[in-house]
Formats: sequence, C-alpha cells, structure tokens
Amino acid sequence: MAEDEMSQQLKDQLSRFQQMQTQLQMIQQQRYQVESRLKEVEEALEELGKINEKTQVYKSVGSVLIKAKGKKEVVKELETTKESLDLRKSTLNKQEGRTREKLTELQSKVQNSMKLSESDNV
Repeated sequence: MAEDEMSQQLKDQLSRFQQMQTQLQMIQQQRYQVESRLKEVEEALEELGKINEKTQVYKSVGSVLIKAKGKKEVVKELETTKESLDLRKSTLNKQEGRTREKLTELQSKVQNSMKLSESDNV
C-alpha cells in the first residue's frame, strides 16, 4: 500500500515538474518576444533621432502605413510603447526567476522521492 502511495506521490510530483517546465518555456518565449519588440522600438527611436523635424514620418497601423502628424507624435508613441515593454520585460524576468527556483525545488523533491522509492524496492 505504501508503495502505491509513494508511486502516486512521485507521479504527481513528476506531473507538476513537467507543467512547471512548460510554464517556464512559455515565460521565456514571451520574454523573447518582448525583447524583440523592444529592440525594434529602440532602433526606430534611434533612427528618428537622426532626422529633422520637417522630415515626413509614417507609422504602421496594422498592415498599413499612415502619414504621421509629425516626428514628435511618433517619438512620443514609441517612448510610451518602450516604457510598457520595459515593464513587461522586468515582470517576465522576475516571473522566470521565481519559476526557475520553484522548478529547482521540485526537481530536488522528485529526485529524493525517486531515491526513497528505489530504496523501498530493494
């Protein structure tokens, strides 16, 4: 009976471990997407910094380019987007760190449970 309980406990731990690994991968993927978008915004701001106020600027809205009112408007929008992306990146980094810690703890528990299970079967 104890063997059945231990194997069920081990199965539960392994299941949680796999779920947490999947969660970590999703967080990493989201962070990568945010970092890519952030890089695009930073590059756009850099390029806008090189042009004068009178240069015509267009902005992308969906799959269409629209003539912007001016450079200041686009810069302001991009800076707002950048702040938002920086915050999201920071949040994802913290979430990734916490998930890694939990994953490490769970991995240790699984390994201990497996050792106990093996010693019971001997």
